[in-house]
Amino acid sequence: MSELIKVKQQGEERCEGISYQNLLDEETIEVPAYLREDTNPYMGDEDISVDRWISRDFHDKEKEKLWPKVWQMTCREEDIPEVGDHHIYEIIDQSIIVTRTGENEFKGFINSCLHRGRILRDCDGHADEFVCPFHGATWDINGEFKGIPCKWDFSHLDEKDMSLPQVKVGTWGGFIFINFDENCIPLDDYLSPLPEHFSRFPLHDYYKGAHVQREVQCNWKVGAEAFMESFHTLETHSEILTFTGDANSQYDTFGDHVSRSVTPMGIPSPHLPHVTEAETMRDILELSGRMATDSAEGHEMPEGITARTYVAETNREMFSEIIGESLDHATKSELEDAILYMLFPNTQVWTGYHGNIVYRFLPNGDDHNSCIFETMILLRYEKGTKRPDSAEKNILRPDQAFSEAPEIGGLGPVFDQDDSNMAAVQKGMIASRKGAVSLASYQESRIRHLHQSIDKYLNA
Repeated sequence: MSELIKVKQQGEERCEGISYQNLLDEETIEVPAYLREDTNPYMGDEDISVDRWISRDFHDKEKEKLWPKVWQMTCREEDIPEVGDHHIYEIIDQSIIVTRTGENEFKGFINSCLHRGRILRDCDGHADEFVCPFHGATWDINGEFKGIPCKWDFSHLDEKDMSLPQVKVGTWGGFIFINFDENCIPLDDYLSPLPEHFSRFPLHDYYKGAHVQREVQCNWKVGAEAFMESFHTLETHSEILTFTGDANSQYDTFGDHVSRSVTPMGIPSPHLPHVTEAETMRDILELSGRMATDSAEGHEMPEGITARTYVAETNREMFSEIIGESLDHATKSELEDAILYMLFPNTQVWTGYHGNIVYRFLPNGDDHNSCIFETMILLRYEKGTKRPDSAEKNILRPDQAFSEAPEIGGLGPVFDQDDSNMAAVQKGMIASRKGAVSLASYQESRIRHLHQSIDKYLNA
């Protein structure tokens, strides 16, 4: 196994041998500046109390001071393509009607009738107006009050503002965000540097090729953290070590709201020193689930070429054909590496030219010991053609495996492996005598960053 060496200062350990930046040095195409950023300030090595994941009191603090203040991804624009289409977004005990009110206009209304308080819309759908199913109070899709049956009995409302209360709404990359805080920072500032780093990946032009959801028996942070480091690959996903540079990963933080992991692909783990290039090429094509093909049949590498180069060029050719656009400017890293961004507090998005994975972990209502795990796969389509229809959400039963969702392909078995840890982590934290977790200084630094950002909101 590889050894760790201390290179700069406390907390900045790196796996010896090849680094991600070393791999960028081997690129034959100009490397964009965002990939050259290597930003990971030391954030401490103190243990973290398990109360943050298992305590009802901590959950209540998040309900009071975190969720009402942060920008939250609700859905894709394509989920509500026509004026009057709406999506019901719920977070703990709050409910919002996210509505398309114009060609490029969206609003978010508090989902509560101003008469007797019933929720106005029970589920996603389309409406030309919002009519309360209880007594018939009515609003137009811009939230303006239209009236109520027996108006003669409500003259006392004439002097009151009966328009539906709204939340802040913003969009980026085809996603629709809301924020309950009227005084929140602008979405563009909150996202920085995400839009800049995704400038080569116009997610607003992608379409949702898959959308799978399932309840998971763990706190939402336990779920999110399962995808914030590659350290677990050695034990949890050992079958992919022949093509995954797990310990070679780079971890970055950008301000309070964005972090990133970059895990090199097409190279073997430093834990496996005797893997051949042919084995790496075969396994990445067949097991990754993110390459342009899922079979190594018919693929033979020419003499003198590495698996990393061969797979990148295969992806370049096949992705270019799929999207009808040249990818001559794309680096090998962008064509095959696992480059995953976290947008605080609970949304994660991969870069890439085809097959961008999105994760979201939401509290499961007001239950702090379970959460809702959603994954989407965003795909590109041939330039100049009609956007394909957005995939319907496939809601799995709690007892179903992710591998029972064929639309996510090879990712299903990988998620099942991750799922085997999530509930077990929650259960183990509750049983813990130590009462704390001890994070790796570097490889789990993004988890510490998440909790430090949470604390800034809870202590504000």
